[in-house]
Amino acid sequence: MLSVDTLRQLREQAQKGGGEKAYARLRSQGKWSARERIDYLLDDPKDAIEIGLLAGHELYEETCPAGGVVVKIGKVQGVPCIIVANDATVKAGAWFPITAKKNLRAQEIAMQNRIPILYLVDSAGVFLPMQDEVFPDKEHFGRIFRNNAVMSAMGIPQYAAIMGPCVAGGAYLPIMSDEAIIVEKTGSVFLAGPYLVKAAIGEETDTEKLGGAETHSRISGVTDYWAKNDQEALDLLKALVAQTQRRSPFAWRRETPRPPRIPPEEIPKLLPADPTRPYDMYPVIDALIDEGSFTEYKAEYGKTIITGYARIEGWPVGIIANQRLVVKSGRGEMQFGGVIYSDSADKATRFILNCNQKQIPLVFLQDVTGFMVGTRSEHGGIIKDGAKMVNAVANSIVPKYTIVVGNSYGAGNYAMCGRAYDPRLMVAWPTARIAVMGGTQAAQTLLQTYKKDKKLPPEEEQALLQEIRQRYEKQMSPLYAAARLWVDEIILPEETRKYLSLMIEAAQWGYEPTPFAVGVIQT
Repeated sequence: MLSVDTLRQLREQAQKGGGEKAYARLRSQGKWSARERIDYLLDDPKDAIEIGLLAGHELYEETCPAGGVVVKIGKVQGVPCIIVANDATVKAGAWFPITAKKNLRAQEIAMQNRIPILYLVDSAGVFLPMQDEVFPDKEHFGRIFRNNAVMSAMGIPQYAAIMGPCVAGGAYLPIMSDEAIIVEKTGSVFLAGPYLVKAAIGEETDTEKLGGAETHSRISGVTDYWAKNDQEALDLLKALVAQTQRRSPFAWRRETPRPPRIPPEEIPKLLPADPTRPYDMYPVIDALIDEGSFTEYKAEYGKTIITGYARIEGWPVGIIANQRLVVKSGRGEMQFGGVIYSDSADKATRFILNCNQKQIPLVFLQDVTGFMVGTRSEHGGIIKDGAKMVNAVANSIVPKYTIVVGNSYGAGNYAMCGRAYDPRLMVAWPTARIAVMGGTQAAQTLLQTYKKDKKLPPEEEQALLQEIRQRYEKQMSPLYAAARLWVDEIILPEETRKYLSLMIEAAQWGYEPTPFAVGVIQT
């Protein structure tokens, strides 16, 4: 389990970017840092949330704090926006593979919620030693410009401030936005820099003449606004965002928020230190939802999944949570906590359909070890019932949000709206564990496979078990998942309500209600 102290240290380290020397170099150029730029844009930086802070952690030989780009969601002039800012202190803002993935995730959030996206561009371009992992594939660099075009067709506002170099393919990002601002002396945009121009056609030129603010504001007309410095550029961005109007009259009826019955700070005390131990999910729900707002659906049926209507910070939500206690089914038999049985899959499926009919957002609280196995379950049609639940999750058109509380194993990850099922936000608590199965089960399964080929001495068998278990334990860590953007962020349990509230508000900004229909997928 990732300790809270370790998480806080890793956050602090990632927020420092490339270090003080790199920041000093920025200041000598008259630039602000990526985080200073974002904080200036936001109405209240404390109300914003960050996406992918731990992206890139221990992923490459080169350090890449926060994936070399800062992404935050917050309000600018009262409008929920997603802001993407290259961190020029990290390899001059160069694009690593995880940088591209993080930018694509930011664009996905903008498309899912139909909210404005603001690009603060300051990048040296693709990190050339890893160009084969950044440039050519479908989900690489070029997909970003494709998304620019798609978002334009969707009517999603895109604004860019060119606050540093913007070279080659990267030049298309700001120019394919709706409106582009360029900062005098520090901002530049061109398909080929002075050195490449010299090598290609023998022409002698410099950065300003080739692609600086005066060139693109007075001669080429490529940019729309000319700013004298970072502050003026950001003020222009604020003015542009202030003109943005909501595209849909739809809005959920938000009630006056009430604090939870149990303080969210108490959640760690409700969870066992040993992830294999059972615990009661009801108090955890009580620590997340507004007090007195829970109406449970099918309380006495399919007890290994809890379903019910509630409110979080006044917003209506449908809760789907794994129950980790060992409970009795309606037939009097004992059911293992954290396991999805046929009856609980059936209940969750019906509840998802109800929430879609009522246009209520869904919140999944994952602590699941998978679907029940064995002869009795197979004869009872667990695959069929599980498939129905997965189908309902996949075709659900209301906004979905996933909190990985504890275990997230195998097909349980899918049925409880894992990354592959397009949750608009997927965050993990430090107690999260994500894998195809638990480390002990995986080690035992693989050992049986090895033993089919040859008999192992007891000491080798134990050594192999330990090796597999250790590898799985590392890969199951929420830090491993966050580094690869399998989850958007690792958050403290007490931050959950803030994240959900802001994301639900963002969803209603441009959300267009559509009648629920099986087979219809809307992101």
